[in-house]
Amino acid sequence: MNIQPLQFFKCMSDETRLSCILLIAKEHELCVCELTEAIQVSQPKISRHLAQLRESDLLIDRREGQWIYYRINQSLPAWALEVIDITLRDNQKMIKPLHRRIIKMCDRPETKSKCC
Repeated sequence: MNIQPLQFFKCMSDETRLSCILLIAKEHELCVCELTEAIQVSQPKISRHLAQLRESDLLIDRREGQWIYYRINQSLPAWALEVIDITLRDNQKMIKPLHRRIIKMCDRPETKSKCC
């Protein structure tokens, strides 16, 4: 994988894309519905940003039934993975309220059977 720094930082420069990347890095894998709930924007907008991140090879996806899960592409160069890790580690104040919304979701794919 040979992502260029300019392409990488352009992807990271949008607040929605940055939030998606950091939340996915924190949870290791998330679906569109979880990101929509966390970031509080429409599903089409989240999907558009995820497609852009996938096309740029920052994210990879997998399908499981009706769900499509996204995760950080571990084939990214070490410097890119390190930037994501450091950004997540040093910006918990930004991510914490978004992450809290995911945790509170009753209809998360993996918790749906445990819901009220």
